[in-house]
Formats: sequence, C-alpha cells, structure tokens
Amino acid sequence: RLPVPNDAGTGGRGARAKQYNFKKITHVPTAKDFIDVVLSKTQRQTPTVVHRGYAITRIRQFYMRKVKFTQTSWNEKISRILDDFPRVDDIHPFYSDLLNVLYDKDHYKLALGQLNTARNIIDKIAKDYVKLLKYGDSLYRCKQLKRAALGRMCTIMKKHAASLAYLEQVRQHMSRLPSIDPNTRTILVCGYPNVGKSSFMNKVTRADVEVQPYAFTTKSIYVGHTDYKYLRWQVLDTPGILDRPLEERNTIEMQSITAMAHLRAVVLYIVDASEQCGYTIKQQSELFHSIKPLFANKPLVVAVNKTDVRTLAELKPAEMALINGMRDAARGPASLRMDGDDEDELPCMSTLNEEGVALVKQVCCDKLLAARVEQKLASRRAGEVLNRLHVANPKPRDALSRPAVIPHSVALNRLKKQDGSLKIVTEKEMQDLNGGAGVYSADLRKDYQLEDESWRYDVMPEIFNGKNVADFIDPEIDARLAELEREEDELEEKWLLEKAEEDMEIEPDMDDDEKALLKQVRSRRTELVETHRRKKGAGNNAPTLPRTVSASHADPVKRATTQRMKESLGAMGIDPSAAIARARDKSVAREGRLRKRSRSEALDEDMADGAADDDKPRKHSSKSRSVSVARRSDRADKSPGAGLKNDDERMRAQKMADLAQRKRNKYAKIGEADRTIITKMPKHLFSGKRGIGKTDRR
Repeated sequence: RLPVPNDAGTGGRGARAKQYNFKKITHVPTAKDFIDVVLSKTQRQTPTVVHRGYAITRIRQFYMRKVKFTQTSWNEKISRILDDFPRVDDIHPFYSDLLNVLYDKDHYKLALGQLNTARNIIDKIAKDYVKLLKYGDSLYRCKQLKRAALGRMCTIMKKHAASLAYLEQVRQHMSRLPSIDPNTRTILVCGYPNVGKSSFMNKVTRADVEVQPYAFTTKSIYVGHTDYKYLRWQVLDTPGILDRPLEERNTIEMQSITAMAHLRAVVLYIVDASEQCGYTIKQQSELFHSIKPLFANKPLVVAVNKTDVRTLAELKPAEMALINGMRDAARGPASLRMDGDDEDELPCMSTLNEEGVALVKQVCCDKLLAARVEQKLASRRAGEVLNRLHVANPKPRDALSRPAVIPHSVALNRLKKQDGSLKIVTEKEMQDLNGGAGVYSADLRKDYQLEDESWRYDVMPEIFNGKNVADFIDPEIDARLAELEREEDELEEKWLLEKAEEDMEIEPDMDDDEKALLKQVRSRRTELVETHRRKKGAGNNAPTLPRTVSASHADPVKRATTQRMKESLGAMGIDPSAAIARARDKSVAREGRLRKRSRSEALDEDMADGAADDDKPRKHSSKSRSVSVARRSDRADKSPGAGLKNDDERMRAQKMADLAQRKRNKYAKIGEADRTIITKMPKHLFSGKRGIGKTDRR
C-alpha cells in the first residue's frame, strides 16, 4: 500500500519526500494459475503420507493442517495484492482522479472489494471445516472434508476470475505510467493539439517525445526533467485539449484536465501564432478562457510559438488584442500582481530554430519560484522560522580609520614591476630554457632558509626503524674497518705458519704406513664432523629412508657395490668370492643380459618349465588372471630376505589381503587411503519430499 503523503493538497515537507512507484505492484495471476500455485504449495510443504492404522487424532491433525495451510496461502497472496494496489482515497488527488479517468474508480474499487470478500469467505470456510474435522471418525471422512474445503476455496476464486484479469490489466498499465511527483517544482505545458508542446519539451529536457504534424500525437502525460538555478525541475507534456464541454471530453483530454486541476505547477499555455495547428487564434483564446478556472492560485505564462513562420508584427489588430487579453488574464488582478509583472513582455519562441525557448523556460521557472516563496512567507511556518532568526549588525567601536597595511618591500616590488626593473623568472620559464619537461629538474632546495647557507645541499639523514641513521654513524668507521681487516689477515697468516710447523715436526718421525693411517684418521674425522654439522643443521628432522633409496640416491658414497663389499670383507679377513658370485647371480641386470646359445635350447627350457608348471598348484592371487600367458618365469620372490619362507606362507598372506580388501571393493575403494567420493549428491538424500527435521542436507 502506498504511504499517505502528509499535506497532499498543500505540498508539505512530508509530501515532497514521498514518491509513488506503481512498478512494484505484485503480479496478479489468473484464477487457474492462482489455484495451481496455492494447491501446489500445499502439496509441497505439508505431509503427504497417512495410513488408516494411525490414531484418529493423528489423522485429524493431518487433514486439519492441510486446510489451515491452504487458507493461510490464500490469505497471504490476496492480502499482498490488496496491499500493493493503491487506495483511491489515500493517495494524492491527482493520482486519484487519474485512476478514475483511466480505469473507472467504481470498477477499480469493486474489483478490490470482491477480492477482499473472497479472502474473508475463504477464512470462514477454513474455520468451519476445521471445526468439522475435529469430529471426523475415520480417515475417509476426514479426507472428504478436506477435499470439500479445498474445492469450495477454489470455486470461490474461479468466480472472481474476471476481477483478477481486470486487476492484472490495471497493474500492467499503471506500471507504464510515468513517475510524477505531485509536489515538486513542475512546468505544465498545455494548449490545443499540434501547437508545439512536445517540441518545447524535447528542447528543454532530455525527453524524447514523438512529434508528428497531426493532432493528438501525444495520447498520455509525458515527464521530462531539466535544471535551472541548480534545481531539478519536472516538465509535463499533456495531451491536447479541445474547446468543448467537460462531459464530451475523451480520456486523453481528461488526463490534461486532471493534471491542471491538481498539480501545483506553473502552467505554460502555448499559442500557435501561425495557425498551422488547424485552430485560429480566436479559438485558442476561447479555450484559454474556458479552462481558466483550472489555473486558479497557479502561476500562468502565455507563450506564442512558431514565430519563425509568423511574427507578432504580422498579426492583425484583432488577433493581437486576443493575445493581449490572454496575457492580461494570466497576470491576474492588479491587486494580486507581483513586482515586475507589468513590465513583462509577451514571451515568444520558435521550437524549430530554438529561438526564445530558453527565455520561456526562464520566465516559467522564475514565476514559479516567486510564487512558492510568497506562499511560504504567507504561511504560519515562515513566521515561526523568522522568529528564531536574528541578523547581527556589527557596530563600530570608535571613529578611527584603520586602512589595510602593505609592507614597504611589497610596495617597492610593485613599483619595480611597473617600471620593468624587476623581472621574476618562474620555474616554467626555467624549464623551457633548459630543455623542457622531462629534461629540466627543478631545484627544490634553493629557497631553503637555514642558519648556514652551506647546509642547503647536505645529504638528508635517513630514518630506519624509527631511529636516525646519522646518530649511529662513526666518522672514523672506514679507518677502523681497515685496521680490523688488517688484524684478521695477520692472525690468519700466523695460524697457517703454526700449522705448517706442526706438520713438519710430525712427518719426519713417521714411516709411510703411519702417514697413510694418519691420513685415514683425519679423513674419517672430517667426515664425522661434516655429518654432525649436517644433522645439526637439519635439526634431526631428516626423513628416514629405506636402505636401497638412501644408498643409491641420498648418499652415493654408501652405495652397496661388490667392490665395497670385497674391500670390507677383505679387511675383516674373510674370503668374499662366494658372496660376490651369489650377488652377481641374483642381479636382475645380469639376468637380463644373459642370452641362450640357440633357439632350440631356449625352446627346450620353456617346454620343461611348462611341464613343471603343470605339477605346481595355482597360486591364489587376485591379480593372477592379469598375468601374461607368454611369461613362464615365476613372479614370486624366493630369496631368503623376502620375509616369507615358502609358497604356502605367501598364498596364505595373499588370501588374507584379498579378504581385507573385499569390504573396500564393495565401496569401490582401492585401499585404506582412498578418499574418492564418486557421487557428490546421492539420489536418496537429495530428492523427494523433506520430512520434519530433515532440512539439514539442502
């Protein structure tokens, strides 16, 4: 429901703040769609399952809930429609009469009244059938009562199908109405059809109204906005009016009459001097005097258009007298005229070449501003405001003259400038003389006022962490740094000499074996120190790697090779030949390099392997079927270090692994670490009706 504006007829502050927006009126569905929406909502948002085995109280509550929910839905939707549509008696008189002209006030009220009656009847039906459902003795009887209640509600809405269709047409038309503020500064343009009203509006506003050389091109009120004296003005282009009784005017003309009767605006009556509109000046004068009662208490401006075709000097005396009569009538009685009305000339314009259009706009705006100010001063509110205002007029304290004081140096420089002896070179001129922008760099320190002029170009101290760096700089830091470096060099040279002397003292007393042993001890010591430093630097956070990885990748020095094994076992006094031979036999790379001497020998061995395989039992494995048929070698590792001693143990371990994997196979999981979610939204959790307390998964 639109808010009721305060002082709607007088244009108070509350009314100026209100805006009528008919575009927010809710959609009015047809009777069939209305019924489908409400019943569908009831079906979706109420329980749907009930059994004859339930307690009778539970069955009654089930169907009573259906009836109450349907009644609530009808009530909410009908109330929304009734609240959104404006009430004719509560809105501004301009909109009230406009609704009467466009949609017939009686028909409009009747349609809203029928919906209100339907809402009350539906509420009464729901109340009655809920009372009957309280005494239902079986599921069948309760179901039939519910069906009868919903059926009667739908029948009532079907009877009001015509009212719903009418209200939807009204809503669509109202949403296309221009947004007119009845209480803002407004220029109302009126006159006969085809006299240039739309052309004037297109010139002074940003509106784009259709202009054609025939009557009644404009069939409704158009709104445009313009600016004058930093204020926003509303310009209304009204349809043309014919000079005939009020009862004979059509809907198009009545829109103009309504606007002129109820809007507080300056009325601009346009007269076509060329008579190209099809109406003589006499007819235009008669129309002006017939609608003059509508201009009461409003500023009025009479403007002559199309002066490019026929000027005022070319008019006949009788025609000029008619125009002067309209101008005198627009001024009003002499006792009510404002200052300057007698001296005003008749505003003339030509919307074709825009001559005089701005002047007509200025005259209209000035008249409206003066009228609004005069009206406010005449009201009681102006007196209340003036009583709270006080204009202070300062009084002189004595008769002494105190002229402005100009310093002697400033006056002297002014005289030098006048005679040309003082010429100030600006930075712009210096820039042009020294290569222009991008080449010349302005000296920003040349005008610094310091105690000592030599300080002007000193390096500025820098601030770091809130402290001045200059406070921590030693003037002799370079000399001290050089002295420190010299002392370090002397100490390093002294240490090298002492080390060389120690080596010279030790070496002459040792033979070759002792020197070699000393070399090994020193290398081992260096290795331990490096290892300790590396571990300490890693913070004992190094990963624990398998022996094969650590030997082959992490530490190549510790790589397990037959050469290192031979050296290690030989140092212990053990013969390494057997161990080296066994390691070479087990080497996969060595087996891959072996080649049979002939094809027949290889074929014989394959046949022998096939015969041997027939006697062996098939190993249990979930991956056995994927093994290639052409491969005859045994995949199981029978090396002593494999962890299991024979094939029986391996088969048993494989069975246990398959048994543990069987549960994961049901969920399509590879292993314990498989966290893949195949279906993000399972059908059984995200479809169908939601029960009470089951809304957490949507």
